[in-house]
Amino acid sequence: MDYRIVVIDDEQDFLDSIKRGLITSGFKDVTLERDPQRAVSSFAGGEHADLALIDVTMPGMSGIEVLEAIKCVSPDTECIMVTASNEARIAVECLKKGAYDYLLKPVSREELVLSVNRALERRKLLDILDMGKKKGSPKLKNPEAFKPITRRSPEMFRILKEAELHARSDVPVLITGESGTGKELLARAIHQASSRAGFPFTPINMASLNSTLFDAEFFGHTKGAFTGAEKERAGYLEHTNRGTLFLDEIGNLPFELQGKLLRVLQEGEYLKLGTSQSRKANIRFVTATNEDLERLMARGTFRKDLFYRLKGAWLNLPPLRERKEDIPPLIDRFLDEFHPGSGIAEVEEDAVSVLLDYDYPGNVRELRSILQSAVNLARGRPISSRLLPDNLRKQKKPNKKLVTEGPGTGIVDLAEAEKAHILMVYEQTGSNKAQTSELLGIGLNTLRRKLRSYGID
Repeated sequence: MDYRIVVIDDEQDFLDSIKRGLITSGFKDVTLERDPQRAVSSFAGGEHADLALIDVTMPGMSGIEVLEAIKCVSPDTECIMVTASNEARIAVECLKKGAYDYLLKPVSREELVLSVNRALERRKLLDILDMGKKKGSPKLKNPEAFKPITRRSPEMFRILKEAELHARSDVPVLITGESGTGKELLARAIHQASSRAGFPFTPINMASLNSTLFDAEFFGHTKGAFTGAEKERAGYLEHTNRGTLFLDEIGNLPFELQGKLLRVLQEGEYLKLGTSQSRKANIRFVTATNEDLERLMARGTFRKDLFYRLKGAWLNLPPLRERKEDIPPLIDRFLDEFHPGSGIAEVEEDAVSVLLDYDYPGNVRELRSILQSAVNLARGRPISSRLLPDNLRKQKKPNKKLVTEGPGTGIVDLAEAEKAHILMVYEQTGSNKAQTSELLGIGLNTLRRKLRSYGID
């Protein structure tokens, strides 16, 4: 886990013990500090930590003073106080000054990890709540992990930021959304943004598993476990050890198999066929479905206890028709995918208009298929609307008018509003096309095409 933790205590033996407990529990970035004043100076100088473990009694500066100083300059750092003195008065004072928890020495590894995980989970939830209050698109700390997901709409930026926050822990993630919205792509991004990125990501279509295949495929088997088993086989759980298991179409998992999956989630253990010795399952579970699981639970075809285990975090991907801003950058991405870096394929304005008007019941997957077909038909020429499927061209055209703000502005055509905005940004960048396309969030080829249509080379 990539959380940064600072431990502040004047006893080196205690510091070493705490670090061992945290490192063996999966925390990688643990800093030790014996001097409380130096720790405070580091925070005052801009150093940041997700969590601070602070001893209450230290020479030169008390732990409560350290707590106050850290909370003053870094209020989002969660603080856990540690002391050998079991005094309710001190505990209450620490909690009043912003500490999350209060632990008594000696601290067991289990008690330490439980308190740290709870504090970090609280921090994550506060970040998610705070994200909804802020204007503009939140910034990703690990943009490379989410690069495969094309987005421009604020809603998608918020979903990706929330996914990034969840990726930092091992909480199970449930991804819902219509078919073709990119659920597996998001699951892969969560894996890449997590501390498990260096280990396997295993996608499984749960609809393809039946009661005969489930145990052997999921748990694996030993040699001779059943007729025809001539050698030992690793199942999905063993193969994915320390990685992420992506269970797609979880809503289609037969009811009689749901209990077996629940047991793995609850116990963190499984039995390989042919042996009675249990094995640990060190795995992050991410699941996805286009089914309404709450409706399935009401029908009695999906277990409630499994549902609540799976939705430690719940991300819902909106359909493409609700985020039309993402269509232009998706067009650019797919065209570049079909003709990498060549700039051969371009989409004419009339075709872009048709593509923007369509509702895409198949979502992003359908848009990609439409463009692939159009590129094949265009044979290197610009893509016009006549190369798009008939059902797109014959759809009823919406009234493309945009009411702009301000006295006396009235109603203007959407294309004119877009033109004015593009030219304004183009002028502000000193006619720098690369910078303009980056600021607008559109492809360079798209910008060039639009400028040519405005009479600018």
